[in-house]
Amino acid sequence: MLEGQKKMSTWFYALLSLPATAMGFGLSVQISALSWILSTKYGLSIGDIGIVWAAGPIAGIIAQPIVGAVSDKLWFMGGRRRPWIIFGGLLTGLMLLALPNLEIVQKMLGMEGAAGLLPIAVCVALTLDLSINVSFNPTRSLVADCTTQEQRSKGYTWMQTVSGTCGVLAYLIAVLWGNETLIYVGMAIAVLFTIVPIFFIEEPRELSAESSDDAVKSVDTAAPKGSIIKDMNNAVLPLYGFLVYGIYVIVAKLFIPADIIASMPHYFGLNAVELACVAIEIVALLLVLTNTFKVKEDMHEFQKILLAHSFTWWGVQTMNVYMFFYVANVISGIDAGSAQTVNSMAFLVRDLIGALLPVLVLNVIAAKKGMAHTHTGAILAMALGYGIIYFCGANIYTFFVALVIVGIGWASLVSLPFAIMSSRVDQSKMGLYMGIFNLSVVLPQLVASFKMGEVIDAAEDKSIIFAICAICLLISGILWIFVKEKK
Repeated sequence: MLEGQKKMSTWFYALLSLPATAMGFGLSVQISALSWILSTKYGLSIGDIGIVWAAGPIAGIIAQPIVGAVSDKLWFMGGRRRPWIIFGGLLTGLMLLALPNLEIVQKMLGMEGAAGLLPIAVCVALTLDLSINVSFNPTRSLVADCTTQEQRSKGYTWMQTVSGTCGVLAYLIAVLWGNETLIYVGMAIAVLFTIVPIFFIEEPRELSAESSDDAVKSVDTAAPKGSIIKDMNNAVLPLYGFLVYGIYVIVAKLFIPADIIASMPHYFGLNAVELACVAIEIVALLLVLTNTFKVKEDMHEFQKILLAHSFTWWGVQTMNVYMFFYVANVISGIDAGSAQTVNSMAFLVRDLIGALLPVLVLNVIAAKKGMAHTHTGAILAMALGYGIIYFCGANIYTFFVALVIVGIGWASLVSLPFAIMSSRVDQSKMGLYMGIFNLSVVLPQLVASFKMGEVIDAAEDKSIIFAICAICLLISGILWIFVKEKK
């Protein structure tokens, strides 16, 4: 074990952050370049781009919990998380290389025309997002494995500071040299930052259950110990509405003709199945907040965290996928040629704030006020920033000022929730619960990629993008008020 790891020195926290930084950089490349390259280089429509963005989260629904559960038990290549991190980094680099070269892949497969391009784009984006998703779980679990609960807030805020700084670098590269250069730089970082640092980090051979209220035993002590199905069913209650919608939209896109979907009864702009999903989610929300099933404290708080986090990502992913179209259509004085640059600068501003605040500000406030209270305030600030963009964002100066406010929420979103949730679960099953926690990210992403894509595509005023963001973040902030931090 390195001396820095024994003493938990500052440079070791930075080293521990590098694998997550590699995946975060890959995600920044995806956010900055994917919609742009599919729209401008390959001519895909907003609806098609939504399908491409949805491909990865669909796979992540299954892959994340499985990979987390397996990595909890498997010891290979001198580590529990190490094999998955290395494999994910290599696959991420390969898919980033393929992204600007889809026509070469298309020719290799003997496919021609735009009709053949969409399935290739979906496959590449699916594999890219899946590899990032698969690796994000072990990289975040690694931070929890190598820290105590007292060190965890510092571990995750350092993770976001290092990762966020590199994310700023990603958008700066996009602004100065363009998205294609960014993609190739991202490929190199994805490979180097996952493979090299992981061999200097010693993982603990055994994971102990630090939680005094074991989440696995919170609901049904008669169930087989360690049952993955039981663990997931207990935890996923807050996401039932999102989960049913995810299953529906996958089946609908793959097997049900569009004319049949269009012929369904519609109410308030939703078809019957979508309206049922809304009703299910409202019921799930009430069941969780009232703790109708009388689950013990740790599981109940974990459920509330999932519920609040899901609405956060519904709003954030709507911005991630569709902001390019807002910039191109709403902001005054922006032509098609400069839209991509402004879009990259917007994410740069958000991520710059996200890089600076965690260690310098949020960790200090969290130590005094608590992580849950700090995160709640940051999410409500993010909702305010989105609201300002909706009402005044056509002015480019107001747009960027509002993005600074949005960055406050982003800084907290990608750091504190991991520390908050990790204190409420069985530490020996951190990978599994980190995978379940990821469902509160990927399931709302399906709503953003499909339903929000339909709404935005049909709307003449693309400002609706940030109306959706503001409403989702306001709901999330209110739900975070109900989360109690473990003392």
